[in-house]
Amino acid sequence: MKRLFFLFQYIVNPRTVGAILPSSKFLGDKMVERINFAKAKYIIEYGPGTGVFTEELLEKRNPETIIVLVEYNKEFYLLLREKFKMEKNLFIINGSAEDIHNYLKDYRIPYADYVISGLPFASLPKNISQKILTNTTKILKKDGEFITFQYTKCKKAFIEQFFTKIHVKREIRNLPPAYVFNCSNPQKNMEG
Repeated sequence: MKRLFFLFQYIVNPRTVGAILPSSKFLGDKMVERINFAKAKYIIEYGPGTGVFTEELLEKRNPETIIVLVEYNKEFYLLLREKFKMEKNLFIINGSAEDIHNYLKDYRIPYADYVISGLPFASLPKNISQKILTNTTKILKKDGEFITFQYTKCKKAFIEQFFTKIHVKREIRNLPPAYVFNCSNPQKNMEG
């Protein structure tokens, strides 16, 4: 059922839903494997879709850790709200990742330790991708990481404009196979 729903959303909104099928558990594991769950206070997820990565985050997080989901697609947003309605310290926003700084201000969240992204940078307009990545670098704490996946490495050079260090791993057990990018700015000075 989840796969059909996801496929329908892809057909209706191909620019904002970047895949035909939801991500696999294998990709979910690889996306979160470098997160220090014992120390993370704030984790943001862009484009959670049906919540594959969200489930991993909720399962492994410290109960005090606050997770913010930002989902642009209204149908996915409603599904996430219903699916995770019993979760504590979880905020679900129907909006664009471009406005992440406003959402954090609304919830009095000072920074992000990690930002996980399921956004399809290959199909998003360049100006929107630039704004999302610029704002992400502003909210990440000094040793924070932006973790995203893409189906090709064609956007690596684009992402390198925003992050000085990128570690790439491949997950071949996903359909289609995907690359996980762990991005950081280790030399960044803490702002504010």
